[in-house]
Amino acid sequence: MVNRQTKRMMERRQSGADPGAAAVAARHQTAARAAGAEKRTTFKGYLIEVRSELRKVIWPKRTQVINYSTVVFFTLVFLIALIFVFNFAFSKAVLFLYK
Repeated sequence: MVNRQTKRMMERRQSGADPGAAAVAARHQTAARAAGAEKRTTFKGYLIEVRSELRKVIWPKRTQVINYSTVVFFTLVFLIALIFVFNFAFSKAVLFLYK
């Protein structure tokens, strides 16, 4: 079991920044397996971990959700109208060409 910070560090090393990173990452994974990191958690343990992670989440306020939803809604309306106009214009242009 490798935490997020270690995973990110391993990904950075494997991305090409350090030529010997793959060997270091492989050794780290082998050491983690040897330490007993492959034990499975129970369903109850999983739910406890999920609950503790959800407590760390910074939830948006009601006004933020309303503002973001409004922006998304009006963006969708604008894009739908734009696509409709383009579709209508192109269909009329194609029909004009074939008449």
